[in-house]
Amino acid sequence: MSRVLALDFGSARCGVAVSDPTGTLATPLEPVLRAHTRRGLDRLATIVRETGASQVVVGLPLGLSGADTAQTAETRAFAERLAARLGDVPVELYDERFTTRIAARAGAGTRASEDSRAAAVLLDDWLATRSGGSPG
Repeated sequence: MSRVLALDFGSARCGVAVSDPTGTLATPLEPVLRAHTRRGLDRLATIVRETGASQVVVGLPLGLSGADTAQTAETRAFAERLAARLGDVPVELYDERFTTRIAARAGAGTRASEDSRAAAVLLDDWLATRSGGSPG
């Protein structure tokens, strides 16, 4: 397996986490400000290149019922723009309904931003589902 980058998209800040090459650990990175702008997309493309990520997972904020919300539509549009910017690096949407809340509880006393901790929780969950483990 190779590195995977996870994003917890928000219009002000986008949390970022990257897996180790074995797909076992997720490490929070510095969040990217205004990721939906050209400058933000360029920064994300640089992070993908610098980390050697072969895939990007973007958290999809569905409503508790599983239905789309206004934020869901904004995130889908962001993921499409990111995919176009990255070209041959696949971008996948992944249900993130509980990651921010879990990250807030789990992150007391850590230096990583809550946004990037949420991206790390999302990535841990995604990696667990891919390896046959149970998520969360």
